[in-house]
Amino acid sequence: MSGASVAILTVSDTAAANVSADRSGPTIQSILAARGFVCKHLVIVPDDEIRIRTVVLGWCDQGDIDWIVTTGGTGFGVRDRTPEAIKPLLEREAPGIVHLLLSSSLRSTPLAALSRPVAGTIRHTLVITLPGSVKAVTENLEALVSTPVVDHAIELVRGGSGRRVHAALAAEGVRVPSGSHGHDHAPPTPRSVLSHDPSLPAHTRHRESPYPLVSIAEAYLTVLREITPLPMIEEPVTAKLRGHVIAEDVYAPQNVPSTYSTNVDGYALRSTDPPGIYKVLDHRTHALSDPLPDGTVFRVNTGGPLPAGTDAVIMVEDTRLHSTQRTAAGEEYEEAEIETLAQVPRGDNVRDPGSDVSQGELVLERGTVVSSAGGEVGTLAFVGRTKVSVVRRPVVALLSTGNELLDVQAPNPFPSNGWGGIWDTNRPSLQAAIEGLGYDVVDLGIVPDSLDAHVDVLRRSLEVADLVLTTGGTSMGVGDLLKPVIERNLGGTVHFGRVRVKPGKPTTFATVPTPGGRSERVPLFALPGNPASALVMFHIFVIPALRKLGGWPEHRCRLPSVRVEVQESMRLDSRPEYHRAIVRASPVGFKAYSTGGQRSSRVASLKGANALVALPPRGENGPSKLEIGDLVEAIVIGEVLMED
Repeated sequence: MSGASVAILTVSDTAAANVSADRSGPTIQSILAARGFVCKHLVIVPDDEIRIRTVVLGWCDQGDIDWIVTTGGTGFGVRDRTPEAIKPLLEREAPGIVHLLLSSSLRSTPLAALSRPVAGTIRHTLVITLPGSVKAVTENLEALVSTPVVDHAIELVRGGSGRRVHAALAAEGVRVPSGSHGHDHAPPTPRSVLSHDPSLPAHTRHRESPYPLVSIAEAYLTVLREITPLPMIEEPVTAKLRGHVIAEDVYAPQNVPSTYSTNVDGYALRSTDPPGIYKVLDHRTHALSDPLPDGTVFRVNTGGPLPAGTDAVIMVEDTRLHSTQRTAAGEEYEEAEIETLAQVPRGDNVRDPGSDVSQGELVLERGTVVSSAGGEVGTLAFVGRTKVSVVRRPVVALLSTGNELLDVQAPNPFPSNGWGGIWDTNRPSLQAAIEGLGYDVVDLGIVPDSLDAHVDVLRRSLEVADLVLTTGGTSMGVGDLLKPVIERNLGGTVHFGRVRVKPGKPTTFATVPTPGGRSERVPLFALPGNPASALVMFHIFVIPALRKLGGWPEHRCRLPSVRVEVQESMRLDSRPEYHRAIVRASPVGFKAYSTGGQRSSRVASLKGANALVALPPRGENGPSKLEIGDLVEAIVIGEVLMED
């Protein structure tokens, strides 16, 4: 769009200290100038949220900037705070632009999954955050300005109709919807069925998986794209609210405190009262609505209201007992008089009405996650809310598949060839993990390798749960029936059936239409049967899915990650690998210690593990392992320990 005005903000501690270190800002300026944009500002600030917001809001207030582009601070570094600075300012978010940025970067590197771009509008200005590297900036800008995306967005933000872009697209043969959007809302049907037909003999099964191998980033973005939050419900404000996401903006219904009160234990009096001897009154001997008589003080406890006519509170520590009241037997039982040792100024130790929260003040924003730390529940109770709207928390149906499995609590083997079988490890371990996160589980037990049994239990699971989680039956065996049942019997869509990852390659994600059910469709994860694979993939894909269902902000669906220093060599595989580890915090950063053998069947590799070290794939000419002292990202799955 020739003539559109642009402001560029480089966010970098290094560049803020040395302007010559900024290469991305000038790169953006050069690319956009060549496209006809007018670059009015190029500013550098350190990685500081307040500085970032101040500059961005200043440009938006000017009213003459069409597009603000930031570069840097969008990763997972300790100082990377650009998304946190920008997102609260956005009046309308643009998730489609974010998806475009990530898609363009993921074509070059799976590490783009660690980028956290945000985009949207502030008043009449489009704001887009880009990564800090010149390569990533160039790729992202190419995606943005080689299509009409930015032109169209700026025109609409300015208040235009967008007809010019629509006309251009129509001329190119691109369908542009107008008026009615022209489609019904029937449940989606699979475009293709890739699974084998389980009714055919074993020799007809696939010898190679027909499902394309997708990257971790592609799989993760697919999960977020295909899952939508559950409906809102109203819940009482109790401890059971933890884990829910607030579905409304919560405003204080009244002032807190509602009247003048004190923040100390002491005596309410008049600021004009000099030091001296005073008779002690309390709520039993004096009504709050009556003015306090001369020569008296009113005993108050922290948080208590002040009686009429008082404007200050003297602390207990600034008084001395002068006399006491006595029983008929002469026993002391109550203060009669005290001596004040100081004169206190007006308003001393007094809280004004609404000084904590004023009536109508926003106390919790929609999208707030109610944590187990207690702050959100406490805030709701503090302002007197008895109920609040939240996103319904998903219920998980859990089952294991395989004739070889034995329930450790009820070892009743299925008919087999005489082999004793193996203990079902996945179901109890996953149930512990799910319930530990606050979700309810419907345990559907172990399902034998029978087509009818699979169809029956999966149909039941769709009726009682918001997400179905299975283990086993995802690979190439004759009895691996999950993908065929999903596609051929339930009318579901397998969105991916293999992931380029170790462990967990056969991980499968599908959605199944459920018209008239709890929701339009139910997501289903079929995890590998090997215990370590199942638990690792649960943390990588299932937890984000549960969070998305529960209404968590998309940027918080993924578990957090930290930069760690490996404390022993870790061999690299041809696939990206999640190495189970114990991360400890030290004065110089986080250190990662391997839990030992990483075989996918070895669930003991997760014993004590609080992190998954994200090992990159082995390059053709690159190193074969990470050495002691190398730095790498680790996804945190448990409480981080302190270094001994």
